[in-house]
Amino acid sequence: MTAVTKAGPARGNVLIDTEECKGCGLCVESCPPDCLELLPELNAYGVHPAHYRGDGCTGCGICFYCCPEPGAITVYRLAPPAKTPAPENGQRKVEGETHAAAL
Repeated sequence: MTAVTKAGPARGNVLIDTEECKGCGLCVESCPPDCLELLPELNAYGVHPAHYRGDGCTGCGICFYCCPEPGAITVYRLAPPAKTPAPENGQRKVEGETHAAAL
């Protein structure tokens, strides 16, 4: 199996209510970036609840849609970082130098 590398910073955040989670693992298995896991501790239902590892979420919401327990998972899409404005006069800066735009 090949290792998957992330393309950039996380674009989403997952909040899981561990006391509502049934521990079925559907969200863990369906997560494309593999950023969810089942905790070793038991919740009030006596099952291992799902847990967001804290990094790598794309904000796709697949975990939310496959979860059989309403309200157990909330997915937040993070705002993308602000883009820097393009340099004026068709020039671009490269390590402190100014170059004409490539044709």
